[in-house]
Amino acid sequence: MPRVLSLLLLLLLSGAALFWGSVSLPASEVWHALCGAAPSGDTASYIVMQSRLPQLLTAILAGGALGVGGLAMQTTFSNPLADPSLLGVNAGASLGAAVAMLWLGGSLSAPGLSLGGHALTVLAAFAGAAGVILLLILCASALRGTLHLLVAGVMISFIVSSFVSILNYFATAQGVQSYVVWGLGDFSGVGMDALPAFAALLAAGVLPVVAQTKALNALLLGEDYARNLGVRIRTTRNVLLLSTGLLSAVVTAACGPIAFVGLAAPHVARLTTHSADHRRLLPATLLWGANLALLALLVARMPADGGLLPVNAVTPLFGVPVVLFLLFRRRQMP
Repeated sequence: MPRVLSLLLLLLLSGAALFWGSVSLPASEVWHALCGAAPSGDTASYIVMQSRLPQLLTAILAGGALGVGGLAMQTTFSNPLADPSLLGVNAGASLGAAVAMLWLGGSLSAPGLSLGGHALTVLAAFAGAAGVILLLILCASALRGTLHLLVAGVMISFIVSSFVSILNYFATAQGVQSYVVWGLGDFSGVGMDALPAFAALLAAGVLPVVAQTKALNALLLGEDYARNLGVRIRTTRNVLLLSTGLLSAVVTAACGPIAFVGLAAPHVARLTTHSADHRRLLPATLLWGANLALLALLVARMPADGGLLPVNAVTPLFGVPVVLFLLFRRRQMP
């Protein structure tokens, strides 16, 4: 029943995201655009098919991916406040975006290669995130305990943030503004032509986590117990780190650093399913991650003057209450 309700909520929010936006459109025009019955060049068709539908699908995919990554991190590190940004992958993506916008000025020209604008930002952000992922894999091979790896990830985040601050200091006002806008998060950066590749990359990160369902359940009882059950701790940890890093890298490169969705979605899934079994939690977390991202998208469209709020201005509205709830709940536990 909880899964059915979350699926119904997903359908309801998806319908709202298609029929309601910063530009008011009659429901009949939206329906005709979705059915392909709108005239060629129709404004409503362009808004629905080139703006609202890509944003809807991007939010669903990105939210579900961040939720799965958050669940994997919380189980791996036995930390209810862990999320995909914990290991510095988001910081690596931010550094890549900062290099593109603040150092290169938004364009890169080389013999036989010319990149600029959003394409350069996405590629640079993904390259920065991939660099941090490789560094984490090296750390994971040298460090045995998850606590040491967690500390290493936090230190990587500090170092990367330091480089970003230096780039900000020497950048132009226009470059700083572009970087700040990117850092606020946006689901409009993935067009319909790029959605298949976006979905394929996220699927490549989600499927290995799904394949580790039994290992994740064993890790709930501690590493020693999981090792006695035949779980290869280091291999499992590396797979989960690589998968979560890929999910975080793809989403951050395309949408900016989306906060709190990866943290909140697993906890909402636990509260609704009343289960710690990852066979139930994984699909529930996928749905709730998509629901939370869609909710943030809809709230971001609320300004009546046609403007759009940044996604990261909205996600703390439901992310912070989840964190406070966890803190008070753990305090009241005997």
